[in-house]
Amino acid sequence: MTSREGRIAALLARPSLSGLLDALNGEGEETRIVGGAVRDALLGEPIGDVDLATTALPEDTMRRGRLAGFKPVPTGIEHGTVTLVADGIACEVTTLREDVETDGRRATVRFGRDFVADARRRDFTVNALSLDRAGVVHDPCGGLADLSVRRIRFIGDAATRIREDYLRILRFFRFHARYGSGSPDADGVRACIAGRGGLAGLSRERVRAELMKLLVAPGAAPALRAMAEAGLLMPMIGRVPHLARFEAVTEGGGEGVFPAFRLAALAVGVREDALRLREDLRLSNDEFDRIERIALALEGLSGRGSPATLAQLRHLAHRLGQDAVAAGLVLLAGRGAEAAGRAQAVIAELARTPPFQPTGRDVIALGVPAGPRVGQVLAAARRAWIEGDAPPHKAAQWRFLDEALRSTGPGRAAD
Repeated sequence: MTSREGRIAALLARPSLSGLLDALNGEGEETRIVGGAVRDALLGEPIGDVDLATTALPEDTMRRGRLAGFKPVPTGIEHGTVTLVADGIACEVTTLREDVETDGRRATVRFGRDFVADARRRDFTVNALSLDRAGVVHDPCGGLADLSVRRIRFIGDAATRIREDYLRILRFFRFHARYGSGSPDADGVRACIAGRGGLAGLSRERVRAELMKLLVAPGAAPALRAMAEAGLLMPMIGRVPHLARFEAVTEGGGEGVFPAFRLAALAVGVREDALRLREDLRLSNDEFDRIERIALALEGLSGRGSPATLAQLRHLAHRLGQDAVAAGLVLLAGRGAEAAGRAQAVIAELARTPPFQPTGRDVIALGVPAGPRVGQVLAAARRAWIEGDAPPHKAAQWRFLDEALRSTGPGRAAD
């Protein structure tokens, strides 16, 4: 058995999946594995969700699944999609369909029984492959040939596929970044440029979700450069992209794999950039918080005549968090192993900063009534402790607290 045949056999042998296929096939109906699971099995990539397409109508799919011990969930029954759950495994099963009408965002469909027609309504040839219960790979759109050379190509007329759903412009570059090799398909790029006006009609949430996946794909940097050269990237992020900076951070690992960090690398220089991205892409609160703090770190680190001192970095880290300061240092480091090494050395030294142990309760214990002055004394003590090289010992830290208490005086605010 070839490795390809072995991967296909292993996919079909998954216990829950095997039982589900047996339950859904027969009595004049056929069900196949479709899309990404087939593509990834052929490539030897990790397989995520497994989607199925069937000739059976949704009600029959639910009936068959229930009889086989699966829990049916009508997740998108109006579009023919039922989720069948067993042993913690969920499979989406969709009745074969054809688009009757589409406005570039939503499609009106009708159910059918033709696997070829169903495949031709999909986006890219490598996503139109299907696998039947006998282990035969069906390829009505030339996906195997494209897969062999790592080419992402629209099915049929690229402009038509894009008009069906303008999000496919972003998906084209995302799939190229994940699976493609070399330059993106030229016909696809031309169709994306011609259809770029349709992006404005998409929901910001859909654009954000697709962009975040693109940012962490293995070939994100060259794919984004291709988008920028085609005039597709700047309207999406609202500014000239920091392509060189993005390329630099994608060469490393660690922090560089987080979508929010990569978005900051690509599109943020000051806090206003973060505010604009929150609005334009409907960022989550966590994403915005992370990106805003990175933007503020960049503001605090930029425009200096000389590199920030360790004390200045500690002050900034106390205000914004060490992770944001570390991200700012990485983004400003530039390309090359030497520059990255210097940034990492500074980050490591910053990370060795001991914790400042005194708390508001300790200030109150020294006789300061609860109120604004507690925070003022604590802030003054922490500033002096940082300027004093941040000693780790408790006794030294409490001396800074005593001095801050005396220096602020009754009712005096620390600056």
